[in-house]
Amino acid sequence: MAWLISALLILVDYLLGSIPTGYFTGLYLEGIDIREHGSGSTGATNVLRTIGKRAAIFVLTVDLAKAMLAVVLIKLWFFLSPVDLVPLEWKSWLMVFGAIAAVLGHSKSIFLNFTGGKSVAASLGVLLVLNPIIALGTLGSFLAMLAISRIVSLSSITGVIAVNIMMVALNQPLPYCLFGVIVGIYVIVRHRTNIIRLLEGTEPRIGQKLQKEEAKPI
Repeated sequence: MAWLISALLILVDYLLGSIPTGYFTGLYLEGIDIREHGSGSTGATNVLRTIGKRAAIFVLTVDLAKAMLAVVLIKLWFFLSPVDLVPLEWKSWLMVFGAIAAVLGHSKSIFLNFTGGKSVAASLGVLLVLNPIIALGTLGSFLAMLAISRIVSLSSITGVIAVNIMMVALNQPLPYCLFGVIVGIYVIVRHRTNIIRLLEGTEPRIGQKLQKEEAKPI
């Protein structure tokens, strides 16, 4: 029973992460498929470049909220469950697996034929529940690099590095440290075309649009 409940909770988290906020926003506001514009991502950065600031803020907020809810649901299960159907010692691991499922759902949405965003907002959202201090430190490193470079992808990669440094420095539980490594690698892989453009010096800064020939979904 414990394995079945755990699997169902992880599945629910994946489905929550899969809610395609950017896609629905583009469809509702502009009548477009956001995946056919800009970088092809459904995330807030591509929405910012393609539709505008207000739409991007909305997408970012909802993407953060759905990821946070995914981890909160597992916390609530252990808090509200009348019987000990899932061992308490599974809690950290189950929260991490649920968090990974939500991040994966954001970038590989079952509702969009397994396409989506680059999982930065979703990763920050689950971190806000797993460890708010690390989440805020990550956000700080992201914003600092963004202020210096005005390049979102470079700032996201900086945040990934910061997460893993803080996980070790703050002596976090093994499940949380593995989350930092696994999701960090995944986010970097999702940014592989951005990394190529960074090395070539062609990655757009905030306010610049991606060149049409470079605008390919990943």
